Amino acid sequence: MSTNLLRTALLGAVTGVIAVGMAPGVARAAVPACVETTPLQRPIEYDSTDILPDGRVTFRLCAPQATAAKLVSSEIEAVPAGYDGKPEGLPMAKDELGYWSVTTPTPVAPGPYRYGFKVDGIRVADPQVTHYSQFFRGVISTIDIPGTSAAFESFHADVPHGLVSTLDYWSKSLGMQRRAHIYTPPGYEAGKGAHLPVLYLVHGAGDSDDSWTSIGHAQYILDNLIAAGKAKPMIIVMPFGHTPAREGVERMNNTDFGADLLGDLVPYVDAHFRTAPKPAKRAMAGLSMGGAHTLQFGLPHPEVFGAIGVFSVGLLGDDPLPAYGAAHGDGLKKRGEAHGLVYYAIGKADPFRKLVEPTEKMFDQYGIKYEFHESEGGHTWQNWRDYLVLFAPKLFQ
Repeated sequence: MSTNLLRTALLGAVTGVIAVGMAPGVARAAVPACVETTPLQRPIEYDSTDILPDGRVTFRLCAPQATAAKLVSSEIEAVPAGYDGKPEGLPMAKDELGYWSVTTPTPVAPGPYRYGFKVDGIRVADPQVTHYSQFFRGVISTIDIPGTSAAFESFHADVPHGLVSTLDYWSKSLGMQRRAHIYTPPGYEAGKGAHLPVLYLVHGAGDSDDSWTSIGHAQYILDNLIAAGKAKPMIIVMPFGHTPAREGVERMNNTDFGADLLGDLVPYVDAHFRTAPKPAKRAMAGLSMGGAHTLQFGLPHPEVFGAIGVFSVGLLGDDPLPAYGAAHGDGLKKRGEAHGLVYYAIGKADPFRKLVEPTEKMFDQYGIKYEFHESEGGHTWQNWRDYLVLFAPKLFQ
């Protein structure tokens, strides 16, 4: 098969039916011969991931005609992410059956991770798994590494579960159809319970409205917190943080996103869901770009959002406070007078750690009381999931 046909087959097989990697100690069928398939054929089934007893993980891909393959991931620490001059990914070796494989050199900590393969220069998702996460553009495979340290981020069979749905709505502000993901807590669809508070939770620049559920596990985090009596039942609305590019609109200060959020999405949710439409029952938070959106369109609007969470970002620019104050001064003064929850979290190794000082200076200038949480680690989903575990119990008390 030619290289082009191979690439087509690998890309087409992403939507196939599969068997996921198995836990250590589970008996497995004999490894089948590695045979390439076309997009119209059922792909062969094999275990593409093995979690080893020592916590390392082996990744496997059937691509007998390929000349080179790598494991790629920006989230598994043992895999070079391809920035700051580092080579991208872990090189894989091919065996006599045509399978490419590699084992991480160090154990992988418990939690969900995104990964994929780079085959002859083409990035592909793992064709043997059913769980994927959407980036801003494209999809990638996910794997969950079990462990007690990820207990609040994982699915548990004995815990009542809510529902994640996708919402398509019309944005008058942008003149287009938009999408959001929405979590509703256990019992909501059956009509149980009163009108609920709402958290608007925004993803980062490389992600989509799918990300807070597919890799952030916000739905499991809330299921577990609610079941443990640590958080109030709430609706979580996860908007798409990007808008079509146009001149004069910045990615991290996206006024089109703000117009859609405040003028279209919030009113739509209040009109179509059983919400409690008042600031004390409405919150906004976000990570990285989503945190920047929260600083721009949440913090200065205490008449809309009572509680605020900013994760892994801060005021951007060489001297950002004058411009930010000029744009939002009145709203920031009202935020200072409102004395609602403002939660600010970032990792010690986060490249945006330098933004903390001007952001805290802004809080102090406008009399905004805030809780600051500095964690270990950097700009990672491991931190952002932990921040949600800490932030959600503080809401709507």
